Amino acid sequence: MTRRGFVLPGSLVLLSIAACQSAGPVALSEADRAAIEATSQAFLTAARAADWTAVAATYTEDAVLMPPNAPAVAGRSAIQAFFESLPPVTQFDLTSLEIEGRDDLAYVRGTYEMTMSGAGGLPVVDSGKYLEIRRRQADGSWLLHRDVFNSDLALPEPCVAG
Repeated sequence: MTRRGFVLPGSLVLLSIAACQSAGPVALSEADRAAIEATSQAFLTAARAADWTAVAATYTEDAVLMPPNAPAVAGRSAIQAFFESLPPVTQFDLTSLEIEGRDDLAYVRGTYEMTMSGAGGLPVVDSGKYLEIRRRQADGSWLLHRDVFNSDLALPEPCVAG
C-alpha cells in the first residue's frame, strides 16, 4: 500500500472521532431558568404556609441541607424533620441573585429575609445568604441537591458569669 493509501483512511478515522466528540457542556436554557425559579417559588410558598412536606419535596431524595450552627442534614425525610423543628415562620422572602449551570447541574445564589416567632411570641428577624446546587430531574424540574445558608447577623455577645 502506498503512502497515499494511509492518508485517506487516517483522515476518515480522525473525522469520525471528531464527529462523535461531545460539543461540550450545554448552558442553561430559559426554560431551565424558569423551572429553577418555579422550584424556588414552590419552596417559598410552602415555607410561608408551614407545609414542610411540600418544602421537602423541593429537595432530591439524597439532598444535603447545611444550616448554620448545626450539623448537616442528609436525606429528604431528615430535611423535612429539620424544617418541622423550626419555630413558626411569620414572614419569609427569597431573592435569587445568580442562576448558572450546565447540563443537569446548576447553582443558585441569593439572599433571604425571615421572621420567626421567638420566646414569648417575640419576633426573631434574620437575613442572610444562601447557595444551592440543583439537579435537573427526568421531568425537567430542578430540585435542590445541596443547600447551605447562613445569617448576615453577628452572633450575640456571650454572657460571662461574674
